[in-house]
Amino acid sequence: MTGDTPDAASRAVQRFWHNYFSILEKSSVPARLRPWYRKHVEGYIRAHPGYRLGEHLPHDVDEYLAGKGRMANVQEWQFRQIVDALRLLFCNLIGAPWAASYDWLHWRAFARTLESDHVTLHRDTGGNLLVAPSRNPMVTRFREHAGADYQAFVTTLRVRHMAGRTEKTYEHWLARYCAFHGWRPLGELGAAEVAAFLEHLAVRRQVASATQRIALNALVFMYREVLGQDLALGETFTHAAAKRRVPVVLTTDEVRRLLGQLKGRMRLMAALMYGTGMRVMECVRLRVQDIDFGYSQITVRSGKGDKDRVVPLPEKLVPELQAHLAEVRGLHDGDLREGFGEASLPVALARKYGSAACDWRWQYAFPSARLAMDYATGVMRRHHVHQTSLQKAIRDAARDAGIDKRVTSHTLRHSFATHLLQSGRDIRVIQELLGHSDVATTMIYTHVVQKGGLGVLSPLDVL
Repeated sequence: MTGDTPDAASRAVQRFWHNYFSILEKSSVPARLRPWYRKHVEGYIRAHPGYRLGEHLPHDVDEYLAGKGRMANVQEWQFRQIVDALRLLFCNLIGAPWAASYDWLHWRAFARTLESDHVTLHRDTGGNLLVAPSRNPMVTRFREHAGADYQAFVTTLRVRHMAGRTEKTYEHWLARYCAFHGWRPLGELGAAEVAAFLEHLAVRRQVASATQRIALNALVFMYREVLGQDLALGETFTHAAAKRRVPVVLTTDEVRRLLGQLKGRMRLMAALMYGTGMRVMECVRLRVQDIDFGYSQITVRSGKGDKDRVVPLPEKLVPELQAHLAEVRGLHDGDLREGFGEASLPVALARKYGSAACDWRWQYAFPSARLAMDYATGVMRRHHVHQTSLQKAIRDAARDAGIDKRVTSHTLRHSFATHLLQSGRDIRVIQELLGHSDVATTMIYTHVVQKGGLGVLSPLDVL
């Protein structure tokens, strides 16, 4: 406000904040939080002295939020609040022409950090811990209760290279089993107690057949592989009724509408899942070096069953994906300048090539908006985006698109397989692309493509 008198400048500032607080009120920001929103905006203004807000561009916001994301003392809720304060400032008060299309959701949704027992961090990447600390009190008690048997359980799983998610799932069911029997020593529990627990799940809890089978697998593994006991269960318990579920599949028009409701990185990730058939965790864990633009393919590492596979890279997404990686590269370069820039590595690789953690090739293609402390090593790292952010965005997009189906992130994978089958692709090729061990798993999609239910014409249509 060059040339304004002190009184005029003071009135302009008062009017500015009065208008901003009015916007906060209209946006239903609680009164107790409004002073904090003002502090966040003031912090942004102080970071850009002599620079009028009306002249700011998206890269100014990017740089500021990236800097905040590197600060260890900024909590997740605070970071989200900063993003929201700036969104209301530029969208509602300043009315910047770029603000409405700016990817605010990226900064808000990608701000969530991985929990200490998240499946990506579940296994130790350094230090003396064998497993990550659990946030589930029942699991923590099971670990203490089982003692040496638990250590043997974990070691056996690791030797067999079983997935981290399998380890967490088995651990959960073993904890529930011990709690069901009043935390009696495992040595006192046998086939009768296992049968009673499985009976309880089927009759009292009325779990699905697959759920009961997972619990059974966990118990059989513990008894047979760790305790050295064969469980002669036979038909000593009620088996939960098996139900065949046909997957929810979107039409091509519904996929188009769903993607149309997304923008920015969320749209890119959802489009990749539909275009490649990747699972949600395979998508968020994707690393830069696994995207091959030359051969138009993506290598999915350590998928379900710890298997690698190759999927096609959609040509339509190449320009957008390259632009995205250029932005991520800039973020990584900024991390390196500030003394950060390490990504988590597979345990054996981290021991052999520790310096590779800062290598651009090993960075996550979809990194978190914030750095976070690695509980095992004490190193500030930029992990991948939390999968729940993408899952929620897809659910919300389906609702906003008016799709009256139960849409989840996995629905895009189902749609990928079904649409390939409809286009005449061989079922064996689809099996390879999905990473199914048995073609029988892939065959379920044949029930979806038969229009009208098994290809039968309704009698009403021939009247």
